[in-house]
Amino acid sequence: MNNVQFDFLVNKENNTMTIRREFRANRQLVWDAYTKSELLNQWFAPKPLTTKTKSMDFREGGHWLYAMVEPDGTEYWGRTDYLKIQPIDAYTALDGFCDEDGNLNTELPRATWDVTFTDLGENALVQTVVTFNSLADLETVVQMGMQEGLTSTLESLDELLATLTVAK
Repeated sequence: MNNVQFDFLVNKENNTMTIRREFRANRQLVWDAYTKSELLNQWFAPKPLTTKTKSMDFREGGHWLYAMVEPDGTEYWGRTDYLKIQPIDAYTALDGFCDEDGNLNTELPRATWDVTFTDLGENALVQTVVTFNSLADLETVVQMGMQEGLTSTLESLDELLATLTVAK
């Protein structure tokens, strides 16, 4: 998967991370991979973790409750609350760690994710701007390995998209 755009930029002045990632698939397919639980379950965790969805209601005001699962069965729960959705163009969501019932863990940072999907020739470009409430929150997730985790996770999406593109 060489020669596709991948930028990971941390801006400590704005408490943001900007991730720009090109995928070898059309925008509709990439949008579906980000917004349908049956596809998210196949890629949304860094290896060797897997993802399982407890519930997903992809609409403004809805949320996705999911766990990233270690091979030994340890679960890390997350909740994504959808604020704004413009189909196949963009969505804005609040993301945070929680328990399996969706109760947020206030000890860990919560962030706003602005995710934009654009055409790049036959490929799709996804830009994600993650905004944290403070520099301390940003530094916490950097230290937790967010860049490495996202790099691995997006590679899993590449693999999934390759199989879906071939299947069409």
